Amino acid sequence: MITINKTLISDYKKFLDNGKTERECVTQIVSIAEANGYKNIDKYKTLKKGDKVYITKMGKAVALFQIGSGKIEDGLNILGAHIDSPRLDVKQKPLYEKDTITYLNTHYYGGIKKYQWLTIPLAIHGVVVKKDGTTVNISIGEKETDPVFCITDILPHLAQEQYKKSAAEFIPGEDLDLVVGNYGRSNIQFDMKEKKETAKASDKPKKELSKSQIVELLKKTCNFTEKDFESAELEIVPAGHARDNGLDRSMILAYGQDDRSCAYTSFAALMDTTAKERTTCCLCVDKEEIGSAGATGMASNLFENMVAEIVSRTEKNYSELTLRRCLANSNMLSSDVNAAFDPLHPGLYDRDNSSWLGGGIVLQKYTGARGKSGASDANPEFIAKVCSALEKKNIIYQMAELGKVDQGGGGTIAHYAARYGMNVLDAGVAVLSMHAPWELTSKVDICQAYEAYKAFLTIK
Repeated sequence: MITINKTLISDYKKFLDNGKTERECVTQIVSIAEANGYKNIDKYKTLKKGDKVYITKMGKAVALFQIGSGKIEDGLNILGAHIDSPRLDVKQKPLYEKDTITYLNTHYYGGIKKYQWLTIPLAIHGVVVKKDGTTVNISIGEKETDPVFCITDILPHLAQEQYKKSAAEFIPGEDLDLVVGNYGRSNIQFDMKEKKETAKASDKPKKELSKSQIVELLKKTCNFTEKDFESAELEIVPAGHARDNGLDRSMILAYGQDDRSCAYTSFAALMDTTAKERTTCCLCVDKEEIGSAGATGMASNLFENMVAEIVSRTEKNYSELTLRRCLANSNMLSSDVNAAFDPLHPGLYDRDNSSWLGGGIVLQKYTGARGKSGASDANPEFIAKVCSALEKKNIIYQMAELGKVDQGGGGTIAHYAARYGMNVLDAGVAVLSMHAPWELTSKVDICQAYEAYKAFLTIK
C-alpha cells in the first residue's frame, strides 16, 4: 500500500485555498521560497554552486533556480507548470443595473462548460490598480463572514425552450453575469415617494439606485471607484476550500487543480532537493489555458530571458551561444495534468492508453489533438531515461494519452519548450472533471508526482 504524505497533502490544500489566481500563487511561492533560502536574482551580480534564486514576471509567472556545479551550457533540469486555471474575468466596464438587479459583466477565460458555472457560490479575487499607482487587493467570498456571488439560471418550470438547445448553447457567454446587488422594487418606490415630497419640480428621480448603492459600497469597503474597473484584473472563481472527497478520504475536490496540482508538487520537489551537477529549475507560467499567449505565457520569450539572466551571472563573458546551448541541452518535464478515465463515460477513452485515478504520475509521450496537432512528441531515449529514474526510486507511474484519437485532445507548454531543442516529456496528475469549477484528484497521485519530480531533478 502506498503511504500518503499527510504533510504534503495538507500543504497542497492550503496552497489551493490561498492561490486561486496566478498572482496569489506567485505570492505564496515566493514567500515559501524565501523561507527556504531563495533570493531575488537582483541581489546577485554573479552566481555560484549552491545559490538559490528566483525571477518573477508581472507578478503572474515565476522561475526558481538552484545552481549546480556543472557548466551552465550543459543544460538544466526543468519542471515547467502553469498556474492559470479556467475562470470568468470581469470586463473593463462591467457594472450595470437591469430592473433593480446589479450585475458584473464577465468574459470567460479558457475552456469551460458554461452551464457548470450557474447557481454555484462564486468569489471575486484580483487587483485594482488606481490611476495614482495604488494597488488594491481584492478577495471577497472566501471567509465565512463574506458575501458570495452567483450567476442565475432559468427555473425548470419555464425552461421548455432552453431544453431544446444544446449544452453549449443554452447559456450564452454574454449571460454569464454575476449578481452583485439588488435594491428591491419596494425600496425604489419608497425612494421615489420621498424624492417627490422633497424635490423641486425640476428635479428628476434618481435612476439605477441598485447600481449606485453598489458603487458606494465599493468605494467604502474596497476603496475604489467605478472608473477604476478600467485598470483592474478581477477573476471570478468558485468560493470555498479544498476538501477531502470520499468516505475513505482518498481524493481531493478543489478548484484549479489543473494545473496547480503539478505546479505545487513541482515547486515542493525543488524545495526538497539539492542541485548536484546540473542546475535545477521550477518554472510556473501564466496563460496556458488561452494558448500561452501574452508576456507571462510560455509562447513569449519569458523563459529564454529568465535563463539568460542566469547565464549572464554564471559565465564571466556572456554569450548568446552559451544560452542557446544551455536551452538545447536541457531536460524538461512539462508538469501538466491528464484526463483520468471516467467509468461513467468509458466510450470516450482507449482503456489501455488511459490514465487512472490512483495509478501514479502520468507520462504522456505526446499531447495535441487528433493527428497529434500541437504536440512535441517526446523522444523515446528521454522517456526511457525518465522511466528508469522513477523505477529506481520505486515510484508508480502510468503511460497515457488524453482520450480516443478522434474525440479531441489538448495541449500543454511542452511544444513551446521543445522549440529550443531540449528534451521534453509531459508528466502530471490524472484529473476527473477537468476544467470544471471543482476538479477531482487522487492523493496517491499527488504524492507520486512529488516523488517523481524529485527523482527527475537528479537526472544527469
